[in-house]
Amino acid sequence: MSVLIKPLITEKASSMNEKGKYGFIVDKKANKVEIRKEVEKMYGVSVESVNTMIYQGKAKSRFSKSRVIKGRASSFKKAIVTIADGEVIDFYSGI
Repeated sequence: MSVLIKPLITEKASSMNEKGKYGFIVDKKANKVEIRKEVEKMYGVSVESVNTMIYQGKAKSRFSKSRVIKGRASSFKKAIVTIADGEVIDFYSGI
C-alpha cells in the first residue's frame, strides 16, 4: 500500500504551494522518513522537511423520519512537505 493517499487541493494548501510547501493525506501509520522517501520517489524532488498532524474524525448527526442517526467521520493524517527552492510539484499534469 502506498504511503501517500492523495494530495491536498484546498485554497489554503494552494497558497502554500507558491512558498514550496505541499500538503498530502497520508497513511496514519506512516512516519516522516517514509513520507519523505515516497514524495522524492514519486515526484522527483528533494524534500527539506516534513511536518505531520493527525486530525480526529468529527461527530456527525442527521435527522431521518424515525430517529436521529449519529456517526463519526474518519480520522486522517496530513503531511506538509517543504521542498527545495526552485523545484515544483505539478498535481494537475495527469488531467
